[in-house]
Amino acid sequence: MTDFAAEAQRIHADLPVIDGHNDFPWEVRTKANSSFDSMDPSTPLPHVHTDIARLRRGGVGAQFWSVYVPCESATPFMHTMEQIDLVEQMNERYPEAFEAATTAAEVRRIRASGRTASLMGAEGGHSIENSIDKLHTLFDRGVRYMTLTHADTLDWADSATDEARHGGLTDFGRDIVREMNAMGMIVDISHVSADTMRDALDVTTLPVMASHSSAYTVSSNARNVPDDVLRAVAGNGGVIMVNFFSLFVVPDTGDRTMKHFEVTRRIRTATSNEEEFIAAMAEYTAENPVPIGDIEIVLDHIEHIAEVAGVDHVGLGSDFDGVTLLPKGLEDVSTYPNITAGLLARSWSETDIRKMLGENVLRVLEANER
Repeated sequence: MTDFAAEAQRIHADLPVIDGHNDFPWEVRTKANSSFDSMDPSTPLPHVHTDIARLRRGGVGAQFWSVYVPCESATPFMHTMEQIDLVEQMNERYPEAFEAATTAAEVRRIRASGRTASLMGAEGGHSIENSIDKLHTLFDRGVRYMTLTHADTLDWADSATDEARHGGLTDFGRDIVREMNAMGMIVDISHVSADTMRDALDVTTLPVMASHSSAYTVSSNARNVPDDVLRAVAGNGGVIMVNFFSLFVVPDTGDRTMKHFEVTRRIRTATSNEEEFIAAMAEYTAENPVPIGDIEIVLDHIEHIAEVAGVDHVGLGSDFDGVTLLPKGLEDVSTYPNITAGLLARSWSETDIRKMLGENVLRVLEANER
């Protein structure tokens, strides 16, 4: 009898995982006042999803850290700069674990040294405050993807979880995509409406990514990617990186997702105190429970994307430390080998698993480099 868990551990020993989205920097900002003295990832951090020891156990060779700030921020660009500062501080404080990377070659070198390559992605075009100059500043600071929207529709792009005002991208939104192509920043189509996804794919000349989205056919949820877009991403050479959030991956959660973002928006507007916001959201979640599911439903999303778009166009974008509900078997960053064991049990080859774990997104990063 094949020991899939042992085989998975062997595969993960050389740090093959490249995850598209982790919100640990926001956790440090909001729960530890941006202090690594108070939230030290070189020590066990059981109250969050991420620390260095668990990254190592999970075989994480590269991580796109989200430099997220809420849409409601009065100064999102300034706050995004502060989040970039925080990631840089982490790299400098823990050089035995992390090193900054902006290219595929750097990722490969850092992984080979036994450390995790630190990349950055900006979660939401609100961060640039309608300014192409500020988009350039993000790139110059090392940000290598920008999610076109977060939860709210912008002046130039429709979000998946807000009112659609433009039918996708405006002319300025198309200019943003072209400018991202020109500088070598990956266009991220997570969080955006399906029409925005289609418009972005019509405009871009380089491969896109969905840094943390799953398959709409498996869970009919506005945060997920419909099959026609999956096929378009395959034609574009891009990658869809599967999200682990139970609300997005468990079937029949679409209405709950829209309500979740509506409530989030309302509470964010009502208070600027992060502790009050967290408490109010926890109360709402407790009063409106969602089935968390298990790892098999995430494997279903991976397999569906591989079947529709091809195995060269699927990856992992966990959303660890940005979500509150996770399937059984995917509780933190140490659990990626469970995915590999599950896919081995479903007769996936090691070659295809390694593509999904990281090689696919490396190809997209490399294609976007200037």
